[in-house]
Amino acid sequence: MEKIYTNYREKAEFSKVCPKTINFLLSYSQALYEIEYKELRFETFLN
Repeated sequence: MEKIYTNYREKAEFSKVCPKTINFLLSYSQALYEIEYKELRFETFLN
């Protein structure tokens, strides 16, 4: 298991993300509201 993660880390390249993208993702995650009823799952956006 350890060898898999070390190999992946060497291949992965991380680039800088602009603050606008981060703000968008944070707003999206805050607006998402999930409701579970019995075996059903509902997703709604509160915007």
